[in-house]
Amino acid sequence: MDKKLKVTIQTLGMQLETMPGIDTVTSSALIAEIGDIHRFANSDKLARYAGIAPIKMGSGGKETMKKTMKKTKQGNRKLYDIFYNLSVQQVQVSKGSKIPRNPVFYAYYNRKLSEGKSKSQALLCIMRRLVRIIYGMMKNKMTYIMADQPETKAS
Repeated sequence: MDKKLKVTIQTLGMQLETMPGIDTVTSSALIAEIGDIHRFANSDKLARYAGIAPIKMGSGGKETMKKTMKKTKQGNRKLYDIFYNLSVQQVQVSKGSKIPRNPVFYAYYNRKLSEGKSKSQALLCIMRRLVRIIYGMMKNKMTYIMADQPETKAS
């Protein structure tokens, strides 16, 4: 079955498996749930479809911005779950090596935590970033290139 999925993914030209944490099953699930990537004008539309983007609640324009932006239960819940699991995998640290799977996302996660966000909010930030990356990878049929990890200053 994996061989058939790999052949299908290669036929479509998608190279999602080049990202750490994405295997054949995850790649095929993303492609199946998203469908034709060109139906989304930009990554924001894909995030809204996946239920990752916050929705604006309120009436009359009298509420503050912080109170009107709420987490949504709308959207494709299967796609939301795929992005959630993928975000957890990006910041995962294996017990034996102490090296994160993706050091760039791990540093981003810790930066969000230090800014005062909760763990679930930090994971949501990673999910949104993953949507942008996967949107670009699918639209342009590109491989994932891990960014250089920013240098940390010794204190």
